[in-house]
Amino acid sequence: MSWKQALLLSCAAAVVLLAILQECESAAVRSSDDGAAERKENLKKKIFMKETEATNFFKKRGKRSPKSQDEINVENRQKLAADERRREYYEEQRNEFENYVEEEQDEQEERSREQIEQWRQWHYDGLSPSYLYQRQNI
Repeated sequence: MSWKQALLLSCAAAVVLLAILQECESAAVRSSDDGAAERKENLKKKIFMKETEATNFFKKRGKRSPKSQDEINVENRQKLAADERRREYYEEQRNEFENYVEEEQDEQEERSREQIEQWRQWHYDGLSPSYLYQRQNI
């Protein structure tokens, strides 16, 4: 019977503890709503604007209304800046490719010159002077 008494005693203690804790005010949640209404109003003021301001906002610039000169100037400056960046990028790419092609051509010329030199040395019969002496000096 002692285990029944221990179980009953622990249940009674839990009920008393829950009843006491229910009456206490928690530190995380307030029971009063006096500050909550003010906070909601402040949030509404930050998010929403007055009706008159909203109509003026939409009247300023409709979908089909002409752009102001300032807006046109800003857009043109942005387009010009984008065009300039694009032009610089493609110029840089073109220069890099031209340098690459030039280096490749130089290497190819060097290889072909070496091959021609080797071929002439191999086929030199010793009777006529080497081709170096047959060059015409300009």
